Amino acid sequence: MTRRYWNINLEEMIEARVHLGNSKKSWNPRITPYILAKDKHKGKGIHIINLAKTARFLSEACDLLFDAASQGKNILIVGTKKLPERAADSVALAAIKARCHYVNKKWFRGMLTNWVITQTKLRKLRDLKVSEKMGKFNSLRKRDAAILKRKLSTLQTYLGGIKYMEGLPDIVIIIDQQKEYIALQECIILGIPTICLIDTNCDPDLADIPIPANDNDTVSIRWILNKLVSAICEGHSSYIKKHYK
Repeated sequence: MTRRYWNINLEEMIEARVHLGNSKKSWNPRITPYILAKDKHKGKGIHIINLAKTARFLSEACDLLFDAASQGKNILIVGTKKLPERAADSVALAAIKARCHYVNKKWFRGMLTNWVITQTKLRKLRDLKVSEKMGKFNSLRKRDAAILKRKLSTLQTYLGGIKYMEGLPDIVIIIDQQKEYIALQECIILGIPTICLIDTNCDPDLADIPIPANDNDTVSIRWILNKLVSAICEGHSSYIKKHYK
C-alpha cells in the first residue's frame, strides 16, 4: 500500500470536534484503546477520542483509497444519518465530488448480498428515466403516468447514488457503524473491505480500517470525508495520467 502524506492536522481535528465521543453510558469497552480520557463537556461526562489514533487510521484509510482509485476500483460511501442535520447531504456531496457511488437515504437489506435483485431495480430505474426523457409518459393515461412517475421518484431517491454501479464495490466507506450495521454485515459476508467512522459506542474490530471520530457532529463528519475524498481524487488523477496519456 502506497504511503503518502495527507496533512492531517491536530488543531483542525480539535476545531472540527472530531475528538468528542459519546457519554460513558453508551460506550463500547472494545473502543478503550482509542479513548484518551473522560471529560466534562456541556455538563455531561463524555469520552475524549485519542486523535493520534484517529490520525494514524485516517492516514491508512487515505492510502488505501488512493491506491484503489489509482487502479480504477469502485468505491461506495454509505451514510443515511438524519441527525446531525445535513449529515446525509454531506455524504452525497462528498461522493459526487469523488465520483464515487453512494447510499444516503436508506439501506435496503440485501442491497449487496442480493445483488441480482438490486440490479433488477437499477435496470428499472434506468428504463424509467429513459422513458421519461423520451416523453413516453405523456402518451399514457394520467393515472398510469402518475404511478410510473412515483415509482421513478422512489427508485431515484433510494438508488440514485448507485445507478451507475455495475457490480459489487471494491471498498465501502461507512459513516456511523451503528446506524449502518446491516450494510457492514453484508460487506463482512461478501469480504468487501470497509473503512468505518467509529464513535466511542462502536466496535472497532468489525471494520478493516476503523477511524475513531465523532459521528454525531456534521462538522466532524465533513472533515473526515474531505480527507478521504482528497485521497480518492488524487488516486483518480493518477489513474487518468497512467491510462490516458
